[in-house]
Amino acid sequence: MLIKSKIVRDTILLTAMQIFLDTSALFLNVFITRKLGTEAIGILSLTGSFLVLAGILSNGNAFLCISRLVSEELGRKNSNPNGILVHGIVLCTLLSSITSLMVLVFAEPLSEKFFSGADIVSALKLMPVALVCGALSACFKGYFNACRKSALMAVGDVLEFMLKTAVIVLMTLAERSPDESDVCGIMIGGIVAGNVFSLVYGTVAFVKIHRKYSGKPSLDFKKYISLAFPIMCGSIITSVLSSTNDALIPMCLKQSGDSVNEALSRFGVFEAIVIPTLFFPSVVLCSMSGIIVSESARAVASENRERVKSITQRLIKWTVVFSVFASSVLMKFGDDIGVRLGGGTLAGSMIKIISPVVPFIYLEIVLEALIKGMGLQAFSSLNYLAEYVIRIVIVLIFVPRISFYGIVISYYASNVFGNCMRFVKVMKFSGTEFRPLSTVIVPVLYSFLTASAVELTARILNFDGNSIPEMVLFVLVWGVAYFTILIVLNTTKFNNTIKMLCRINKYEY
Repeated sequence: MLIKSKIVRDTILLTAMQIFLDTSALFLNVFITRKLGTEAIGILSLTGSFLVLAGILSNGNAFLCISRLVSEELGRKNSNPNGILVHGIVLCTLLSSITSLMVLVFAEPLSEKFFSGADIVSALKLMPVALVCGALSACFKGYFNACRKSALMAVGDVLEFMLKTAVIVLMTLAERSPDESDVCGIMIGGIVAGNVFSLVYGTVAFVKIHRKYSGKPSLDFKKYISLAFPIMCGSIITSVLSSTNDALIPMCLKQSGDSVNEALSRFGVFEAIVIPTLFFPSVVLCSMSGIIVSESARAVASENRERVKSITQRLIKWTVVFSVFASSVLMKFGDDIGVRLGGGTLAGSMIKIISPVVPFIYLEIVLEALIKGMGLQAFSSLNYLAEYVIRIVIVLIFVPRISFYGIVISYYASNVFGNCMRFVKVMKFSGTEFRPLSTVIVPVLYSFLTASAVELTARILNFDGNSIPEMVLFVLVWGVAYFTILIVLNTTKFNNTIKMLCRINKYEY
């Protein structure tokens, strides 16, 4: 009960933190779009994508590696998780130094090829500081997550984001007519400030909260690398393919007839408005993902199969319940949301068209966390490889011919394929049975019924729902009705009655 209470508390804390960060990030995108234009936000999006790639190369996804391996170390007797952290710091120092050197050496070709010819060589030379500090701070974050120090992580992430945002906003306001290099420099300047602060914060926090262990680490440095390597490879493959896909989209949009400015502008709207809006409701799942990795890793390490099955069953069921509702809201209000956020009718139509695939996108967050906690990194890497090959091939074929709608096709095909594969793998590994009626059909049915009931009531009360407060009220009433019904359906007494009726009719609920 104590562990369960701790998990619930940590989830609530991290969710609140993630809501703040995602809301602030979305408003920051809107501010930059209105201040510098959609072309600038396109350059910023490409810069952000490249920074993610460089960050993964420089730390090998240290947060996930250390979180999982320290969690397993804590589950053993006479362990020494501090030794695992030291291994991670040494590895990250080596990787970040090599990556920084490569960025400095290849700054000009990167500017030409990755950024569609944008002149950002001088801005890229600022990246080594961001990469080294970011890699080392990721080690501390992974350690805090494994030790269930969610409050430390939450405070650090919020302060880091606030500093980064303040630097970006101030630099944006200071620029009157920024060129491509200035725009890229704004993003990298903010990242440098945030990562330097995060490293200082992580170091001080570790000194204050760490405890001494008498035992020796169960892993030496060589063994740590061998276990971290599959996680690193999966993360690097995903990041390389994702960045490649991002770089190809503006190029393919140019082939469809757009100019360079138009291509960057449309890409900026998609990355800064459409994608953050689609992912915004997933803050609950994102905040849980680190905890899921840690808890599932402990359950697997202790060979507690019932715990693994229970975690899997509950997470998948309620992820589908939540994502069906989020998808329904985006389908209903997508047009209005896109326009109000400054993305215009293009953003609105994209949000509405892509929203049906949201349940698959949200399932990926939970399924990937379970897969990594279960130690199935090889499968994860292969699945991501197949998923991004599908996405890139479709972008190359369809975007030059049908412009933005080719991106929609790529999102549908890759997400449906990739997450069906993840779902099958997790269900088999955990020994969980798939029950389509209670897991999928019931949430979809009640989302439609509750939405229809609330809409009918709104019409009777002459409630048009056009203003933001009215939209919020509509969603709140709809959500309360939807989740209340599904929670009642899942009470033990009601569930037993349904199962009995299903057995009588020879149907699996």
